[in-house]
Amino acid sequence: MTIHRTIHMGNGEDRPIGPAPKLAKARRRGLNRLSWLRNLLVDLRRLWLRRVWGMDIHPTAQFSLSAKFDRTFPIGVHVGAYSYVAFEARILTHDRTRGLYLHTRIGRNCFIGGRCLILPGVEIGDNCVVGAGSVVTRSVPPNSVVAGNPARIMRSGIEVGPYGRFADADLTEARLADQGLT
Repeated sequence: MTIHRTIHMGNGEDRPIGPAPKLAKARRRGLNRLSWLRNLLVDLRRLWLRRVWGMDIHPTAQFSLSAKFDRTFPIGVHVGAYSYVAFEARILTHDRTRGLYLHTRIGRNCFIGGRCLILPGVEIGDNCVVGAGSVVTRSVPPNSVVAGNPARIMRSGIEVGPYGRFADADLTEARLADQGLT
C-alpha cells in the first residue's frame, strides 16, 4: 500500500506531491525469524478456544501463547478485532468467592500489556492501551491509557491503530533503525 502525500494550496485545493518515503524497519532477529510458526500456533489456539470453549475472540485478534483466558466461564471472554493480549496476561470471567460469573470485554484496537490482570465484568473500550503489570478493576473508557495496581487512567483521547500501536510508532521505529539501534 502506497501512501500519497498532499500539500494544501490555501484555495481549498490539495495537490499531490508524491508517495510518502518508505520508513526503515527494525531487523528481524532471534525468534522473530520464526514468526510464521508462531502465527500458525496462535491461529490454532484461537480456533481451539473459540470452537471447543466457546470464547468470543475475533479472528483478527492476536495474543501471546502464554496469555490465559478464563475457562471457568468461557463464554464470558470477548476480545475485539485487531486487539493484542501480551505474555502472561490473564482475563478473568469469574470470582468464585463472591459467586460471580460475568462477561469481560476487550474492545477493538486494544493492547493488553504483559502480566496484566483483567478482573471479571470489566469492559475495556476501543482503542485502549493497558500498561504491563496492571490490575484492571474497573471499566476503561475508549481511547485511554491505563496502568498501575489498581489501574488508573494515565491519558485520554489517544489515537492508536491496529493492535493498540500508537500513531507515531512507525516514525519512532524508523528513527531508531536509521541510528542502528534496532
